[in-house]
Amino acid sequence: MNYWLMKSEPDEFSIDDLKSCPNQTEAWFGIRNYQARNFMRDGMQVGDQVFFYHSSCKVPGIVGIAEVVTPAYPDSSAFNPESKYFDPKSDPANPRWLRVDIRFVKKFEDIIPLSLIKSLPQLADMHLVTKGSRLSIQPVTAEQWQAVLMISR
Repeated sequence: MNYWLMKSEPDEFSIDDLKSCPNQTEAWFGIRNYQARNFMRDGMQVGDQVFFYHSSCKVPGIVGIAEVVTPAYPDSSAFNPESKYFDPKSDPANPRWLRVDIRFVKKFEDIIPLSLIKSLPQLADMHLVTKGSRLSIQPVTAEQWQAVLMISR
């Protein structure tokens, strides 16, 4: 099993929005960064666990857990001229952009703020706190996963 962190702006799509979706499941689409796409395509597997992270908000941080429930598949928003994620260079026969579906697992009672994550030595190597790392999908090591779970309790 792999572990991931996926960022979303809570005014766009929050953990509560995910929990409210039918079957508490939603497609994670609109990724337009090749490295993040490659993580979905080459690394994500059904059953992988995901930290749901709220970004670009008053208190950014990890707010809960989701699970990957589909392998990566073409992101149809790339083909829709009405979508803000439209990419005229993406071809349905050879899609450039992908998505996965995730399902709600748990919302933490308290947010684990970025400021706390940055202060912990055991999380010093986490992609999230690496200078210049702005990816919306990031790998998390098993050790980092366990450290964050301990904080969440």
